[in-house]
Amino acid sequence: MQRRRGRTERARKRRRSSGSRAVNESYRSEFIELRKWLKERKFEDTDLVPASFPGTGRGLMSKVSLQEGRVMISLPESCLLTTDTVIRSSVGPYIKKWKPPVSPLLALCTFLVSEKHAGRQSLWKSYLDILPKSYTCPVCLEPEVVDLLPSPLKEKAEEQRARVQDLFASARGFFSTLQPLFAEPVDSVFSYRAFLWAWCTVNTRAVYLRSRRQECLSAEPDTCALAPFLDLLNHSPHVQVRAAFNEKTRCYEIRTASRCRKHQEVFICYGPHDNQRLLLEYGFVSVRNPHACVPVSAEMLVKFLPAADKHVHRKTAILKDHGFTGNLTFGWDGPSWRLLTALKLLCLEAERFTSWKKVLLGEVISDTNEKTSLGVAQKICSDIIEETQAVLRKVSDMKEGTVSLRSQLSLVEALRMEELRILQASAEILSSLLAPFS
Repeated sequence: MQRRRGRTERARKRRRSSGSRAVNESYRSEFIELRKWLKERKFEDTDLVPASFPGTGRGLMSKVSLQEGRVMISLPESCLLTTDTVIRSSVGPYIKKWKPPVSPLLALCTFLVSEKHAGRQSLWKSYLDILPKSYTCPVCLEPEVVDLLPSPLKEKAEEQRARVQDLFASARGFFSTLQPLFAEPVDSVFSYRAFLWAWCTVNTRAVYLRSRRQECLSAEPDTCALAPFLDLLNHSPHVQVRAAFNEKTRCYEIRTASRCRKHQEVFICYGPHDNQRLLLEYGFVSVRNPHACVPVSAEMLVKFLPAADKHVHRKTAILKDHGFTGNLTFGWDGPSWRLLTALKLLCLEAERFTSWKKVLLGEVISDTNEKTSLGVAQKICSDIIEETQAVLRKVSDMKEGTVSLRSQLSLVEALRMEELRILQASAEILSSLLAPFS
């Protein structure tokens, strides 16, 4: 007869398996306070609860099975943090006076820094307490970590950092007018660190919501709103949801377009973004992301072409004129059509150069052109694989020697590992495509 497990053995089994299960966190004080705060603002109870998940971290778990088409969350307008919220707050009168008008983004950042500084006195404390203390967008990464990012992402990361720094520098005059609101020097309240935290909060957590035009704000689009509780939902590229503000109910609603089982994590989809964009905008990498790809730069495109090709400059000019110098990628299903088309044009034999229009239309010019372009694609793929492997070795060495940067380095490692898998898949596909020509 099978021995029945005792209570102690069952508890041990639960502890052993806890690393692979969701852990309900609704009992935590910060989430209890958030629930109370939301209820005061007419948010009705939901079948979702905060939980910690292996792999994705903190998110929302369903207490029941969710059917397709069901409204998962309906967040009242009174819970949303918008520029209207900002204008009605203590910083509102100062925003109205300042010329030239501040942007909607700056207004939201100003409010977040001010309310965060207010601590217990803030009406938004319950929401602020559950926000991340720090972020992992490239703008927050150390320079030596940014240097390890793929070149296209590194360039965008540096542009992102410059934009944030410029916005902060240009806003310091406005911040100085807020001194009457604080006992401390306003420079210590609106430090770059505090401003960066606020900017990342808006950039990574805001939902799209077109607000009515505020006359006291600049003409830039006012489309960001922070949505407490709703913003605990994590991203998955494999789910479909419908998210929009319901004008009848005056609520921001998330409606699922697929089923979700009881006690599973509930996801939303931020859009069909590749991993480089996810890291740039949100600070994370999605494993086995079907939209993930590895971009090929214009420089890499011509690296393996014959040096004697007299038409190479004319060919690259044609590609540029017809929009074929960007969005050239390797994906899970091999080199993209755009990449192969660009390479076919670049590999056109001199006597067939006049056929370049046919190449852009997708026509096959010759077996020689097909074989040569696939061969160049293979060399490019191999070159990027070698570069990726070299960076991964460097990341591994840095993780051993720089403990303080391990979490940031792990993020780069996750991106590079995912891209290596994509490149290896593309390399196999290219080998099979070249096989008939050998």
